[in-house]
Amino acid sequence: MTTQEYRQPRFVPPPGATEVLLVRHGESRAATPDDPFPLLDGHGDPELHPNGRMQADLIADRLRHEPLAAVYVSNLRRTNETAAPLCRHLGLEPCVEPDLREVFLGDWEGGLFRIKAHEADPVYLRMQAEERWDVIPNGESNEALTERIAAALERMRLAHPDAKVAAFVHGGVIATVLQMASRSRPFAFTGAANGSISHIVLLEDRILIRSFNDCAHLADTIVPGDSQLT
Repeated sequence: MTTQEYRQPRFVPPPGATEVLLVRHGESRAATPDDPFPLLDGHGDPELHPNGRMQADLIADRLRHEPLAAVYVSNLRRTNETAAPLCRHLGLEPCVEPDLREVFLGDWEGGLFRIKAHEADPVYLRMQAEERWDVIPNGESNEALTERIAAALERMRLAHPDAKVAAFVHGGVIATVLQMASRSRPFAFTGAANGSISHIVLLEDRILIRSFNDCAHLADTIVPGDSQLT
């Protein structure tokens, strides 16, 4: 008589779910006091560093065989430049979702945030301690950031039921999405590496986390400081 076996099942997204691969953009160019980043609607808008372009190619190699229904980018050039190799492989035009742009850093845009972080500016240290972006003068509040990202995710969910998409986004966006999903402390998921992949599943009433900060494809392109915002 054969004994019935009950093996551990593999995860299967629930009906109607949308899988999203959150890809952090590649490394952007270095910030210097005498050459600030150009601004787009007040947001720093640097191009990719050569290392970031290498990361973009590695991301494309990693994801080129994924059954992606769409590729999303923010309205900032570093996400567009990172997504470009994958879009060429797949023959897809990226969908621009402005509400997936990086957290607005107020008076510290244009690369100044990196400099303040390096200097351990007292306001930066207070921001980290309180886990609030609006500690930065004129910075975006956690509530405003969460609201616009949630709206963008809902549009993606409604547009792509029972499908998988890639969204090329920013470190602050990834941190916020995973904080929303896990109900963790606000900054629990800050520090995603440039070019990393985090995997979530969007449902009508919640977000499931499948992975965070997958860097297996990045080889030697991760450098000290690459988890900084912008």
